Amino acid sequence: MTTDPIADYLTRVRNAVKAGHRVVEVPASNLKKEITKILFDQGFILSYKFEDDNGPQGTVKIALKYDKLTKDPVIKRLQRISTPGLRKYAGASEMPRILNGLGIAIVSTSAGVMTGKQAANQNVGGEVLCYVY
Repeated sequence: MTTDPIADYLTRVRNAVKAGHRVVEVPASNLKKEITKILFDQGFILSYKFEDDNGPQGTVKIALKYDKLTKDPVIKRLQRISTPGLRKYAGASEMPRILNGLGIAIVSTSAGVMTGKQAANQNVGGEVLCYVY
């Protein structure tokens, strides 16, 4: 059992990208499923699939995305911001801009998990989970 499942999720994806894998399997949870949907909607991963056959929660299979010509990964960096020991919160007016708008901040709000831009547009703040660029 890990104390920080989101950090474990990000580390598994980060390691798979650095190793050049096409697919990575991660133990599932509702929060991880929402983060995966955001990564797919923003174009950072190719596809994903939720499988409920392994264990009580199941697994998430993520197909990673690479540049066709240079074979470079689309995900350059995954950075955990809020940890169990030190939570980081941001209001709607002070949502962080990542790489001048090229990256995204994933935020857990009272209206659900969303990007920092969506949270600012809906005028809700929340816990800044991670940065992706």
